[in-house]
Amino acid sequence: MKLWEKGYNLDSEIEKFTVGNDFTLDMNLVKYDIYGSIAHAKMLNKIGILSKKEFLEIKQCLLEILKLDSEGKFEIKMEDEDVHTAIENFLIKKIGETGKKIHTARSRNDQVLTDIRLHSKQNLLDSKKLILELASVLVDIAEKYKDIPMPGYTHSRKAMPSSVGLYFSSFAESILDDLKIFDVAYELNDQCPLGSGAGYGIPISIDRQFVSDILGFKKVQHNSIYVQNSRGKIESSVIFALSSVMQNIARMSNDIILFSMEEFGFFKLPDKFCTGSSIMPQKKNPDVLELIRAKSSKVDANLYLVKSIVSKLQTGYNRDLQITKEPLIDSFEITRTALKIISKVVSEIDVNKKKCIEACTKEIFATEYAYKLVKKGIPFRDAYKKSAEKIDDIPETNPSDSIASNKNIGATGNLGLEKLKRHIKKYYDDTRKEIDNFDSNIKFLLK
Repeated sequence: MKLWEKGYNLDSEIEKFTVGNDFTLDMNLVKYDIYGSIAHAKMLNKIGILSKKEFLEIKQCLLEILKLDSEGKFEIKMEDEDVHTAIENFLIKKIGETGKKIHTARSRNDQVLTDIRLHSKQNLLDSKKLILELASVLVDIAEKYKDIPMPGYTHSRKAMPSSVGLYFSSFAESILDDLKIFDVAYELNDQCPLGSGAGYGIPISIDRQFVSDILGFKKVQHNSIYVQNSRGKIESSVIFALSSVMQNIARMSNDIILFSMEEFGFFKLPDKFCTGSSIMPQKKNPDVLELIRAKSSKVDANLYLVKSIVSKLQTGYNRDLQITKEPLIDSFEITRTALKIISKVVSEIDVNKKKCIEACTKEIFATEYAYKLVKKGIPFRDAYKKSAEKIDDIPETNPSDSIASNKNIGATGNLGLEKLKRHIKKYYDDTRKEIDNFDSNIKFLLK
C-alpha cells in the first residue's frame, strides 16, 4: 500500500525510476522517522485525534520497529518506496485501523525533512566531536616535536625556517575555525519542519511548537512555504561545513604524502598504514592519504550537486529534491570516516629530526640575516639587497636556535599550544553538552 494510493497501477519502469535507491538509502533514516512519528503521535493525542490507548498502541509498535532496525531486521522494500511507507505499512499490519491514523496532519514532505534534520543534527554533533579529537591529536604531535626545525615553503621552494610544531598546530587552528562554520550549519538545521505539510500548512489546528519541543529542536521553522524551499539550501550549508574540514585534512594528507617521500624523509608512516604494489616488491604506498585527498573532492562535488539541483526549482516541493538526500548522507559518511582515519595516521607519524635539520640549508636564513642588518640601522630595502648578494656567504645558523628565537605571537618560538588546548577543552565541553541534550531528549521521547 503506497501512501499516495488512488486505485490505479503504476507502470513498473516508471515506479523503479521514481523510487530510485530511496528504499535502501532510507535505512539511514529509520530511527529518525521513528522519533518524528512518536512525537507526532503524541501531538495527535494532545489535540484529540488519537486516544491515549491509540497513542500507546502506535508508540509500542514504533518502538518494536526501532528494535528491529537496531538488530538489522527491519526492511524497506522497493514497493514501499521509502521509510515512511514501510513504517506506516508495518503499523497498519500490526494494529490495523489505528495505524492508519498516524499520517494525519503531515505529509511525506515535512516528514522526510524532519528525518533529515534529526539525522543532520546528530551527525553534525558526532562530526564536531571527531574534529575536536583530531585537534587534540594535532596539538599533541605539535608539542612533541615543537623543537624540531624544518624548512617552510612558498611556491614549492624553500622560504624561511619553520618547525614541525608550527606545521601541525596550523591545522589544529584551522579545523577549530571549521567548527564555527559547523555551528552556523547546526543552528540553521536546528529548526523543526514538522506540521508544515506539503508546504502550505495543515487545515486543522495542530501544535507545531509542542512537536518541536519534544524533539529537542531549538525552534519551529516558521513559514510553511520556506520549509520546503529550505530543503537543499540547509543541506548545502551542512555539506559546506563538511567540505571545509575535508579540505583541511586533504591538504594535510597531501603534505604528509610529499614530506614522507624518500627525497624529503621528514615524516615516516608506519608500515601498518601503507599498502603495497602488485608488481613492485619494495613499494609501501600512502593510499590511505591519497583516498582522503580524493574523497575531499567527492564532498565538494556533493555540495555542487545539491546547489545545482535547488537553484533551478520553482517555489514549493519538487521531486528533484529527492536527489539531495544521498549527497548529504554520503558527505557525512565520508567526513566522519576521514576524520577517524587521519587522527589515527597523524597520531603515529614518525618525525626524522636529522632529515628535518639537514633540509634547513643556509639560504632559508637569508631573511633572518637581512633583519640582523636592519637591527644595525640599515634600511630594509638595502638590507634585502645585501642579503641577496651574499646568499652563498650567509653565516651558518643553528636551525634550532633560529626557531626558538622567534617569539612573535604564533611563530615557531611561541606556538601558544596551551591556549589551543583551552579552546579545544571548551569546544569539547560545549559539544558534549549538546550531545547529552540530544540523547536525553530522545530517551525522554522513547520512555
